[in-house]
Amino acid sequence: MKKRALITGITGQDGSYLADYLLGLGYEVWGLVRRTSLDPMLRLGELTKHTGMHINYGNLRDSGTLRFALEESKPDEIYNLAAQSDVGISFKCPDETMEINYHGLGRLVHEAVRVRPDVRIYQASTSEMFGKTKPPQNELSSFQPVSPYGEAKLLAHEHFVKGYREKHGLFICSGILFNHESPHRGEHFVTRKITISLSKIKLGMQDSFSLGNLEAKRDWGFAGDYIKAMHLMLGRKTPADYVISTGISHTVREFVEAAARALGINLSWSGSGLDEVARDDKGKVILTINKEYYRPNEVHHLMGDSTKARTELGWSPEVTFDGLAEMMAKADYERLSKLR
Repeated sequence: MKKRALITGITGQDGSYLADYLLGLGYEVWGLVRRTSLDPMLRLGELTKHTGMHINYGNLRDSGTLRFALEESKPDEIYNLAAQSDVGISFKCPDETMEINYHGLGRLVHEAVRVRPDVRIYQASTSEMFGKTKPPQNELSSFQPVSPYGEAKLLAHEHFVKGYREKHGLFICSGILFNHESPHRGEHFVTRKITISLSKIKLGMQDSFSLGNLEAKRDWGFAGDYIKAMHLMLGRKTPADYVISTGISHTVREFVEAAARALGINLSWSGSGLDEVARDDKGKVILTINKEYYRPNEVHHLMGDSTKARTELGWSPEVTFDGLAEMMAKADYERLSKLR
């Protein structure tokens, strides 16, 4: 019989890549979709027509919909990717972030134990749990989150991943993923803001854009690589937690420069601090700094050590930092060229 997987957050970046990957492996895939006034299926595209794809409407706030989805899908594996995933927004909506990212996992795990006690569960944790911990960060590093998002994810990790695994024998793994991007990334995330803005400037659709802290360092990888690690975790004999990362960090400034190069835009920098600007080769200012985009509590440097995943899972990233920036920039440029 085909394996069955239930993916919460299937309409997000990771969910769309994971659904495509599992369908390619012959899985029957069920996706939990939260109803919105906009079309939530945009990232799934043609996958919605696949005979192995099924959709259940519900969300992590509603135990009844979770129970129904579990009873209907009868999953061998659950991938909990649903979340309030914007770190910046978590400062403005801390209660909503805690409700979804912490209590939501609790509801899902509680219903899974009742309906499918032998199921294997993947929980999407985050490098934001490390916060101010000095890099490189691995599975033994201390957690020091500095955002409501990181705090909610850490509570979920401690109470429902480690707690249910140790006290109830549940097969549940936590993937502590560092920043992973793609052309499917939400447009409000800084990497997509950069690639969209530069593409519009290249096409003459926009004059300039603004960013916050250019010196924040992140370990950026490709989402299409990272979802493979999720699947490998649930294939192990025993559940464990894994850091998934490239092991190389880059600044926001470096991402801007890499995306600009991919589009043939030559940048030059001048000024400092809030007065710093970037100009194109014609001397036109196309990037400025806006202090409103700085986070109340900034995590300045995240860089993961994924030795455990590389050794035990046989996983390693394939797309480089420059390849990722080029992939995203060219995808947005092509999409916007058609719209124009």
